[in-house]
Amino acid sequence: MSKQPSQRVVLAEILKPRGIRGEMIARSQTDIPGRLETLKEAQAHLANGEDVAVTLTEAWPHKEDWVLKFAGVDSIEQADRFRGAEVWVPMEERSALPSGEFFQSDLVGLPVVDTVSAKRLGVVEDVQQYGGPPLLVVQYEGREVLIPFVPAICEVDLTAQVIRATLPDGLLEL
Repeated sequence: MSKQPSQRVVLAEILKPRGIRGEMIARSQTDIPGRLETLKEAQAHLANGEDVAVTLTEAWPHKEDWVLKFAGVDSIEQADRFRGAEVWVPMEERSALPSGEFFQSDLVGLPVVDTVSAKRLGVVEDVQQYGGPPLLVVQYEGREVLIPFVPAICEVDLTAQVIRATLPDGLLEL
């Protein structure tokens, strides 16, 4: 039985075959250092919607992308089957993060509650990154509000499934 996309962690996207030995160029979708080099067992979600188990035998950086080699994929024709595929693992196999860091997928969908008034401000719809601290995108009273995702403002409680925010004066009026 195939897992729903929300139960998956996509680690790479296969772009195209590379060479004649079944290697593939892939774009990493993980921020965890060393994750692709240590990955052994995964699934590939093919462009036709099929999920197939894959065993990675090699992975190395190549320019801005990666070269991946799957066991049993030994020709350009066999590798072409994986063009456009997503390489994923089940959510429970994702890497652990250091304390105080969170996966974007853990934050999206959480309600944001003002710590002073206890008012529910909205639900995190997205996390945007522009080079500074991440910004939580929250719909508040019919408009989009960006809340800086920093410890001085946001406290994440994954057990209670809530983000408590102590907002600076005027933030909701921006």
